[in-house]
Amino acid sequence: MGSKWRKAKLALGLNTCLYVPQTRETGEESSPSSNDVAASRFSDAVSSSSMISPTGLGSDCRPTTPTPSSSGLRLPKTGTKSSKRTCAICLTTMKTGQGHAIFTAECSHSFHFHCITSNVKHGNQVCPVCRAKWKEIPFQSPASDLSRGISRINPVGWAQDDAWMTVLRQIPPPRIDANRPISSLFHTPEPVIFDDDESLDHQPEVSKKSASVEDSCDNNSIGMIEVKTFPEVPAVQRSASHDNFNVLIHLKAPLTSGRHNSSRNQTLLPVFQNSRVPVDLVTVLDVSGSMAGTKLALLKRAMGFVVQNLGPSDRLSVIAFSSTARRLFPLRRMTETGRQQALQAVNSLVSNGGTNIAEALRKGTKVLVDRKWKNPVCSIILLSDGQDTYTVTSPGGVHPRTDYQLLLPVSIRRNNGAGLQIPVHAFGFGADHDAASMHSISEISGGTFSFIEAEGVIQDAFAQCIGGLLSVVVQELLVRIECVHPSLQLGSIKAGSYRTSMMADARMGSISVGDLYAEEERDFLVTINIPVVASSYEMSLVKVRCVYRDPITKEMVNVEEASEVMIQRPEVVGELIVSMEVDRQRNRLHAAEAMSEARVAAENGDLVGAVSVLESCRRALSESASARAGDRLCASLSAELKEMQERMGNRRAYEESGRAYVLSGLSSHSWQRATARGDSTDSTSLVQSYQTPSMIDMVTRSQTMLLGNPSPRRTLSTTQSFPAKSQPR
Repeated sequence: MGSKWRKAKLALGLNTCLYVPQTRETGEESSPSSNDVAASRFSDAVSSSSMISPTGLGSDCRPTTPTPSSSGLRLPKTGTKSSKRTCAICLTTMKTGQGHAIFTAECSHSFHFHCITSNVKHGNQVCPVCRAKWKEIPFQSPASDLSRGISRINPVGWAQDDAWMTVLRQIPPPRIDANRPISSLFHTPEPVIFDDDESLDHQPEVSKKSASVEDSCDNNSIGMIEVKTFPEVPAVQRSASHDNFNVLIHLKAPLTSGRHNSSRNQTLLPVFQNSRVPVDLVTVLDVSGSMAGTKLALLKRAMGFVVQNLGPSDRLSVIAFSSTARRLFPLRRMTETGRQQALQAVNSLVSNGGTNIAEALRKGTKVLVDRKWKNPVCSIILLSDGQDTYTVTSPGGVHPRTDYQLLLPVSIRRNNGAGLQIPVHAFGFGADHDAASMHSISEISGGTFSFIEAEGVIQDAFAQCIGGLLSVVVQELLVRIECVHPSLQLGSIKAGSYRTSMMADARMGSISVGDLYAEEERDFLVTINIPVVASSYEMSLVKVRCVYRDPITKEMVNVEEASEVMIQRPEVVGELIVSMEVDRQRNRLHAAEAMSEARVAAENGDLVGAVSVLESCRRALSESASARAGDRLCASLSAELKEMQERMGNRRAYEESGRAYVLSGLSSHSWQRATARGDSTDSTSLVQSYQTPSMIDMVTRSQTMLLGNPSPRRTLSTTQSFPAKSQPR
């Protein structure tokens, strides 16, 4: 046994897991085959550790104690089955249902709750069995504390299980000196050019059929995008003109075969690799001093979920930043080996220093720019809980304003159609992050901004994002609108943040949409100036055509609407009913404009005026035809506006959460893409606009993993667990 323990200790020092064969009986010699297995497993562990060093996880990096958040990174439980059922303090049996709560520590050892609380109440913070130092310790609040309102901490708001009640008190993190040198992990050699990405998985080619409607029934094909148009009213009087006549263009992306299979089996199955295109994903993670403790633990857990849900053809790179930025993990395929290495990189994260978002984004962009191989889809996920302390402000002026464009590398800015089109999906974590900068970063790059208000929602927010990224079925989508009747002209194209263009004669226009997720929908309103006509019973208004790239076959696909948009031009027109589809989209645009106007008023200090703008919009929505018909989108918009009113009730509420909530809502509506804000990832929330089935499936998988319960419904606590006071960075 002595040699086995030496091997185990050495493996623990390498932060790897070692398999120790179980002996048959006390005093009986282990079989040679068992020793051979142990030796081979040990050599594999050593070789696996040596593979990590080129990525920045060298021998000078100290291993960290696994936490409950480090899913998949726990060390194996030691001891026999009987020891697992015995409390190491009182040496009696532990079994559920006997009236004793059981506490499971970060190192996976279990004790009676009353035994371990007595053991640690005098400041002992190490495990009695393995001597691992705990970051969180159990405690039992006295009745006097409860009477004063001090309750046991349950930061996520999950229901407590009586049989397995785990009550934790977070150990205060050590005081961080922002001037202290960063961990040695950030000083390991790094290549000048990040062209060391792993080669792509060469999958068999998909048969190159011509895109047609029949292809949508093929399990290995994506199908075609669906295009529909709706005029505001079916007729306009012949002798009357109509300026700003609305025509709605509705687009819906096709299904993937993975969704077909998931629907048939009614289970949460991973998306098949041959049904979607692989992704190159770079995660840029804030590990500044303010991320210490629970935040960092939950971030590690969320990253573990991301790693486990990427396929073997997807590639991941990890960038960690504080006062400086470091590539911890190069672009590697998420095979079994790649996942283990990625989890080790994530588990090595430690919090320290300031917040340098600009350098982090430059390094994350460099990974994608320098890569030798390219997957069809690429994106950056940025998470930060603070404000960039290294950004240069704009020169001149009495009140210098931060130039947020400086945070984003020039190579991926979307100005004038230039750039590499790498969207940055930004996540603002907690009450102290700079929502304006995070929103600007996502807006400039073509990504979305999410506001993670409650600590426990971070994994669901990541799940929603990757649920979309792993289901891209349309790329480089361009929508072209052309007037048919010679006397018609386009008035405007309302497309939110999407880039639009119009010819000088206003006869043609276009919308650059880009990528679409599976079953994702887009709605654009086009206004047309309709003139008086002398003699015509029908008038053709516009025709719509879409051009996009099929990400699987790499071919360009042309889709033209089956018929032109037409209206009648009778001499006399009776009472007309406005199209319900057009009315609900006008409501959406009206609500987005009200949010933007209210935000401007709030930034100028006029919170009363901001609340008034939102209230006026709510009243207008309630009087619309779609609201009277019980439209769900209208109800969602009204609930969102009401939530914004409450968060603008006073200056403190607006600074802590109102600004971030409004900006996240604006990001969602401008791109017509789901973002996380408030309880938007909860299945019972009204604010769930733009979620796709792939996003819902991934969020459900996240919540199922957290609760160990197949039910997708989970109520998250609305209580903010972030302190209002700024933490050191």
